[in-house]
Amino acid sequence: MLTPFEVRSFRFQWPADLLTSWAIEMELLILGWYILVTTGSVLMLTLFGALQYLGTLIAPMFGLAGDRLGHRNVLCGMRAVYASLAGVIAALALTGILNPVFVFCVAAVSGLVRPSDLAMRNSLVAETMPGDRLMAAMGVARTTSDSARVVGALAGAGLFAAVGMGFAYLVVAAFYAGGLLLTLGVGAPRKVGDRLARVSFWRDLREGLKFIADQPQSLAAMWLAFLVNMTAFPLTSGLLPYVARNIYHIDQTGLGTLVASFACGALVGSLVVSMVGRSLRPARTMLVAAVIWYSLLLVFVRMPDATSGRWMLVLAGFSQSLSMVPMAVMLLHGAGAKFRGRVMGVRMLAVYGLPVGLLAAGVLIERFGYAATASAYCVFGLLATVAIGVRWRAALWPLDAASNAR
Repeated sequence: MLTPFEVRSFRFQWPADLLTSWAIEMELLILGWYILVTTGSVLMLTLFGALQYLGTLIAPMFGLAGDRLGHRNVLCGMRAVYASLAGVIAALALTGILNPVFVFCVAAVSGLVRPSDLAMRNSLVAETMPGDRLMAAMGVARTTSDSARVVGALAGAGLFAAVGMGFAYLVVAAFYAGGLLLTLGVGAPRKVGDRLARVSFWRDLREGLKFIADQPQSLAAMWLAFLVNMTAFPLTSGLLPYVARNIYHIDQTGLGTLVASFACGALVGSLVVSMVGRSLRPARTMLVAAVIWYSLLLVFVRMPDATSGRWMLVLAGFSQSLSMVPMAVMLLHGAGAKFRGRVMGVRMLAVYGLPVGLLAAGVLIERFGYAATASAYCVFGLLATVAIGVRWRAALWPLDAASNAR
């Protein structure tokens, strides 16, 4: 589990990703609670959540930019944007002129950039890490976002309650700035020279899309990624403020504990992958864990109180990591150095399922209620996961398939 830290680049990237992830989770919790309390509308809450993923439509372009300009260079530019926007929110809150309109505008801008952050991180790890350490490195790297949902959620809720939104946001901006400075020490800047003049941007993008279409295991992973983002992640991200306030009747600190519970399970799952990753069959593990994940979420929907709900979220988070980390490793192994950024960019395009699922959930919950809507999401996701496994069985299930290579 510690072998990835023998690589100098990873010793910079891991704390950089950690600070950035903590800031993101603090920010999302603070703003999500602010929107829900200020507007009192679950539809406005889901709209805010959907705006966070606006940039998934252009994520392949960020991936291509990473392949051509260097993943570190692109990541530094993205994190400079986060820090700047957090500073804007802090200034508006401290001066007392912040309102939901400003929050939605900032969410739209950051939503154009932020969805590609994970793709750039993964590509940068694969670029700087020896192949035999990639599974362990991806597991350890995943702990940055998982731990952020624990620490970031609790810290964000605590700071918001203790010192108010303005000062809490100053901490968020400082975390973003620290992540940017550490990212500057990752890897080495790529020399681009005259490559930009010789190669067509659109030709490169078409090559990446064709590569994925021709790889059945990659195509299956993209469909599964879209599915879980549309039907599973909304239940444990954008809709949790609604569950906390309207189902369990708890405050923002209670919301933080719900978010942290899912993240604790995910963190343990990532650590397990980092320790036993070489014994896992990526494609098989991805599918089986996804089925278990949906089953646990279906039980979570029926939990009568926050305490039992937290325990189910822990188990669901654990299963989520056992599905998503092997998926990323399978995609990176199959892509190779040439297509790494583009494949992960298209992978983030699948995250567009999350705003679609959130917006649909907002409408359905107002009409049919939370329990019916969430249960329908889980049942549909479970059946669709099985269908993906059956459709691409030849590429995903045999032990000697490339997707199951250790």
